[in-house]
Amino acid sequence: MNWAQWFGTAVSVFELLIFSVNVAGSSDNNVLHIGGIFPIAGEGGWQGGQACMPAANLALEDVNARKDLLPGYTLKLHSNDSECEPGLGASVMYNLLYNQPQKLMLLAGCSTVCTTVAEAAKMWNLVVLCYGASSPALSDRNRFPTLFRTHPSATVHNPTRIKLMRKFGWSRVAILQQAEEVFISTVEDLEARCSEAGIEIVTRQSFMTDPTDAVRNLRRQDARVIVGLFYVVAARRVLCELYKQNLYGISYTWFFIGWYEDDWYIRNLEKEGIECTAEQMKAAAEGHLTTEALMWNQNSNERTISGMTSEDFRNRLNDVLRGGYDIDNGRYPEGYQEAPLAYDAVWSVALAFNKTMDRLHKYGKSLKDFNYNNKEIADDIYSAINSTQFLGVSGFVAFSSQGDRIALTQIEQVINGNYVVLGYYDTQADNLTWFDREVWRAGKVPQDRTIIRRVLRTVSLPLFICMCIISSCGIIIAVSLMIFNIWNSHRRVIQSSHPVCNTIMLFGIIVCMTSVFLLGLDGRFVSPSTYPSICQAKTWMLTIGFTLSFGAMFSKVWRVHRLTTKAKSDPKVRTKKVQPWKLYSMVSGLLVIDFVILIAWQIHDPLQRRVKVFLLENPEDSMDDSKIRPELEHCESRNNSVWLAVIGAYKGLVLIFGLFLAYETRSVKVKQINDSRYVGMSIYNVVILCLITAPVTMVIDSQQDASYAFVALAIVFCCFLSMALIFVPKVIEVIRHPKDKAESKYNPDVGVSKEDEEKYQKLLSENEDLQRLIAQKEEKIKLLRDRLTEKEGKTGNTPVITQGKDTLIVADFITDAGTSDSAFGCTSVYTRSSRTSQSDIEFSDSYL
Repeated sequence: MNWAQWFGTAVSVFELLIFSVNVAGSSDNNVLHIGGIFPIAGEGGWQGGQACMPAANLALEDVNARKDLLPGYTLKLHSNDSECEPGLGASVMYNLLYNQPQKLMLLAGCSTVCTTVAEAAKMWNLVVLCYGASSPALSDRNRFPTLFRTHPSATVHNPTRIKLMRKFGWSRVAILQQAEEVFISTVEDLEARCSEAGIEIVTRQSFMTDPTDAVRNLRRQDARVIVGLFYVVAARRVLCELYKQNLYGISYTWFFIGWYEDDWYIRNLEKEGIECTAEQMKAAAEGHLTTEALMWNQNSNERTISGMTSEDFRNRLNDVLRGGYDIDNGRYPEGYQEAPLAYDAVWSVALAFNKTMDRLHKYGKSLKDFNYNNKEIADDIYSAINSTQFLGVSGFVAFSSQGDRIALTQIEQVINGNYVVLGYYDTQADNLTWFDREVWRAGKVPQDRTIIRRVLRTVSLPLFICMCIISSCGIIIAVSLMIFNIWNSHRRVIQSSHPVCNTIMLFGIIVCMTSVFLLGLDGRFVSPSTYPSICQAKTWMLTIGFTLSFGAMFSKVWRVHRLTTKAKSDPKVRTKKVQPWKLYSMVSGLLVIDFVILIAWQIHDPLQRRVKVFLLENPEDSMDDSKIRPELEHCESRNNSVWLAVIGAYKGLVLIFGLFLAYETRSVKVKQINDSRYVGMSIYNVVILCLITAPVTMVIDSQQDASYAFVALAIVFCCFLSMALIFVPKVIEVIRHPKDKAESKYNPDVGVSKEDEEKYQKLLSENEDLQRLIAQKEEKIKLLRDRLTEKEGKTGNTPVITQGKDTLIVADFITDAGTSDSAFGCTSVYTRSSRTSQSDIEFSDSYL
């Protein structure tokens, strides 16, 4: 307790002593004694006795000054401090009861103390009147049969809270409470009312002294509208913690109890060890709502039962408190708001005693006949106070059948650091009086939950337009080349490259280019119901387009490889013409495989629209109280990975085999397919780009712009490069040689005319025949030489060999061993022919 509180208490005690001196001259038989339990000091809870006790003393003065009230008697209050501790409150009660004089009634404050006192007082047949207890538990008549209170029950706030929630459209709230019975029972009533109203309680957090974990849990549960129920000391800790956790501002709405002092959030910060500055506490408190039962008569000009207006009472109370508190600067003691309740509580006691005296007088009895065993007089006191009604400084005073005060509820909001009255709510009449003074930081009513805006990630429109323009240019070029290919199909440079196969490749390129348009179509252009059709279309077009374009090139390089391989065993293969149907059949075979896979995929497990959800993101506008949930559309089926693996394996094998064939035929020149080298280069590029694109797109598939740009550019680059490699040389050749001449610069293998080629082929055939004949003759010469050598050894004769420029003559004379005449002679003539560039020899044998 600080010096101001001690001073206030001392003033109150001094006034009580003065009053005791004034009545000391009267006989004790004319004094009606009541006991008072006031929470003044203490560390926690509600210390409202600091202002309520002086207010009660003012009421005693006014009651005793009235000659028509309690005639012949004086009302006297015996009080002590409970510090809002139940144990100490019970001790104070026992001291009051077991010390003379005998008490007729007890006044008590602080819900926890009232609970203890009221539960025990029934044993002494004492009526208890609480001026500062809001616990809903005290409304239980079975548990507290002799309890009344001028302070409305805390449950009176709950209908008001429900009304405000409905007004502002809040259907999801959280509760943070201090673990005290008053707040536990209030929360139970609030939960029941929320359930009836269809309002969800998202979480209920409680704490004893440290609210850190409880406040942190509120953040985890995404609590946005929070009802806080705790005493003012705990409220300061909660406010500091919610500042640390950033649970204030435009996104949050807090309901606090309204009976705190106006500047409660900046008081006693150092004393209570609050780790927040006054500015931080003000920032956290700004905008919160409070609900409180009206404790001051709102008609400041209306005279009450005491003859004063509520403003007169305020001035008198301020004069009493000014000696110990800086009232002029708004420094009020705790319990200042409840002071009218304490004042009217004393008046309720006096009026009840006055009514009881009249009733007892008929039976020849008096209030002085009461003792703790006299239940009859206790019942008369109970009946009198239960029927008491009057206009007090706190408003109209009346009690319900549960002993609760019937009162209006006031709604306030902290605006620029000051409490501003927003309206009043009459629970009995269900009437809300609203002044439209509320102020929200964002200019709109805060939301009761994090509003998640689902934002579909779409391909950037400039990127999509750019790729569409490039693809359109590619399609125009492909169509132009197709026309060029057909128009010049009679030329040898086109004929030798198989124009129909080139046309198939160009058509496949057009289909691939068209798929770029479909790859960029998303939720911006098509509805979710149409999206599966787009998924199917782009899969078919990309697959078929790839097979047509790459398949045409693959079939060419395959035929080149086959020709090269067969030529090693059969040289005549080089002279054979490649049949076009063999090229087309290979492309058709690849297409059949595609159709089988795609049809099976579409029938058994069609592609559907799947949405990939990402983590929440903050909006760009800091005043936008919402979160963004990015979503991305995907084309997927139930067994998507299986189908992709099948297509990937099939296409991968074709790509790898094509790469192998291109490498094997990299230096081969075949006149039947004059652009084989360029086709091989195109296959290199396609394979490399496919090997790069496939894994990269799997990594960046969650980035719609990057993924689309990468795939589209890969398709466009492959198509443009293939067209350039295969058709640019042809176009140049046609432009340079408008007439169909020997186009040796395009293909070095083509250097002679058609007649020369036929002659050349005929000579090649003759040369091969002559080579075989030479081989036979050389074998025969060898045999002859061997025979001559053998003859020489037997006869000693030497063959005559005559060799001319083009003739070789071998003469051999065989003589009989016993004579000198020639018995046998042989002449061989070898003639060299110069008809060709090859050495051809004619043979003629003559035997002489």
